[in-house]
Amino acid sequence: MNFFERQRVVRRISRRFVVLFVIAVLAIVAVIDVVAVLAYGTQRPAWDIVVQVLWVSALVIAGIGLTSLVRTHLLSEWGGGGVAERLGGVLVPSDTTDPRLRRLRNVVEEMAIASGVPVPEIYLLPNENRINAFAAGFSPADAAIAVTHGALERLNRDELQGVIAHEFSHIVHGDMRLNIRLMGTLFGILVLAIVGRLMFNTRRRPPLVIIGLALIVVGYVGVFFGRMIKAAVSRQREYLADASAVQYTRQTAGLAGALKKIGGLGSQLRSGRAEDVSHMLFGEGFRAMFATHPPLVDRIWVLEPTFDRRQLDVLSRRWAQDPPSGLAEDEALGLAGGGSTRPAGPAPDPLPAADALPAPEARIPVRPDDVVTSIGSVGSSGATVLDAIPAQLLDHARDPETVLPLVFGLLLAHDPRSRANQLTVLTDHYGDGFAEATRAATSRLAELHPGLRLPLAEVAFPALRRRPRAEREAAVACVQALIHVDGRIDVFEYCLSRLLHRELYESTHRSAPWQGRRTPREVAQRAAARLFALLAQAGSDDPEVAGGAYVAGLSRLVPGKPIPFDPPTEGAVALEEAWPALDALEGLEKEFLVAGMVTVIGHDGVMTVSEIELLRTVCALLRCPLPPLGQAQPEQVVPDPGQRS
Repeated sequence: MNFFERQRVVRRISRRFVVLFVIAVLAIVAVIDVVAVLAYGTQRPAWDIVVQVLWVSALVIAGIGLTSLVRTHLLSEWGGGGVAERLGGVLVPSDTTDPRLRRLRNVVEEMAIASGVPVPEIYLLPNENRINAFAAGFSPADAAIAVTHGALERLNRDELQGVIAHEFSHIVHGDMRLNIRLMGTLFGILVLAIVGRLMFNTRRRPPLVIIGLALIVVGYVGVFFGRMIKAAVSRQREYLADASAVQYTRQTAGLAGALKKIGGLGSQLRSGRAEDVSHMLFGEGFRAMFATHPPLVDRIWVLEPTFDRRQLDVLSRRWAQDPPSGLAEDEALGLAGGGSTRPAGPAPDPLPAADALPAPEARIPVRPDDVVTSIGSVGSSGATVLDAIPAQLLDHARDPETVLPLVFGLLLAHDPRSRANQLTVLTDHYGDGFAEATRAATSRLAELHPGLRLPLAEVAFPALRRRPRAEREAAVACVQALIHVDGRIDVFEYCLSRLLHRELYESTHRSAPWQGRRTPREVAQRAAARLFALLAQAGSDDPEVAGGAYVAGLSRLVPGKPIPFDPPTEGAVALEEAWPALDALEGLEKEFLVAGMVTVIGHDGVMTVSEIELLRTVCALLRCPLPPLGQAQPEQVVPDPGQRS
């Protein structure tokens, strides 16, 4: 199941959930209407009864709907970090020297880089001694991953990597948004019981007491069925996330080992809010009538068909006497201190050297269908990429105090005139000192491998999110000004700037900077044609070659419908009007769009590193995370046969 198929599954589950929620609300309304009519008597004019039913129905629907919307809005405003903090989570500092926390941060950053998504915030639940974890947030821009103290202590690196890969699957495939909606919806139904209790406690007007009692019963019955729906939705997604984790890590031993340790040591949380997030957890967070996860043994059997469930009893007795130590197991595997950045895999192969990255001028063979299949997956080069970035740049990217000049340094144009104008904009927004710090950062970035610019930005996103809201708002406005400063920035510089703008905007406002409503097909096709024309123009100065690439790409999206090749004269900023229509595409339409982009950029069957990074940046803008291409397989790099023709 590729990324786009998984997206269709998530949308299908969401639609099913909406239908079930509507049915539940209508059933609740019907019951309360009947009770209200009986409580006030039926010996009345029919019109009075109809009016009462309409009023009661409207009040109940409005109460559930508004409460659910407000709760969902609050949860989205908190972001993933806010959810983690309400469960007692503590942010893991970027400069931690604790080997366990360092190992956790390494694993999360490697997984983010290898999957092509921003690094999420990382939290530790220090008061939870059982093994568990969760991902929370409304989008990857405000995502957070939290792990319990027990997971940090008891899991070795491969097992921790399996758990983190499982959680990354929820981030990459959009499960988190559904999780937030589930929490908001159940709270809306629960409020009925709370209101009913208040009415019941009045005890002054018998009809209100009867209605209050009915609200209590119906509210808790609604929550009961809501939890049943939540559990069913969660169980289906957990199997999908386990499968994705195996795909990400390219092994089953780590994930299976983590599940076995849960079987022997437990996964229940102590927090009183465990039930709220039960459907988000890696393992069962508390004992309930409806399990939110598939049976543990079944999950292990999928990974190890020969597993004997009696082993869990043996492991439980052994670990009761001598609990496992993740760091000790890492040392036994040859990973001193557990902080190694060994890439995922079944065997501890030596880490490729930093120069394993292809040369900037290298040409890498690509096939559109292979690239489309790799979207939403994880490459094996996350550790390689991180090791190739100079330590000083990584430190600046992880530090909230130094991250802004570094990121703006990434955005400055190569064209001297454009760069001078952009520095003027920075001076106007932040002053001479900041502009000079950005100029210095640009000098340090000048020699950075082109394949490392986007990963460095992904590492920087958590530090950007920790800046005060007012500073993030100012940064959003400044990035927008840099994009429009003179229209001379190239397509990659523009797309990286637009990506940073969107991530900052979403982390601040919890919504996209453009409305993602569905647009007419003709509008979306013209927007795609504009994007393809700019990508083709960026790939070749020869109009004939660029036109051929454009036509080939367009045929993947709209076969048999020619749209003239007409690159916009205003350059990359012409894409500003295209993003809402392109981002609103779903399913096969977006899959064909990505295939078309790959065809345009790799029209001659190969791509340079710069072209690959342009493709990855555009895919990130379209919420189709693309892992690094070609970096983990240097033997596939082919020599440059000369100029493109």
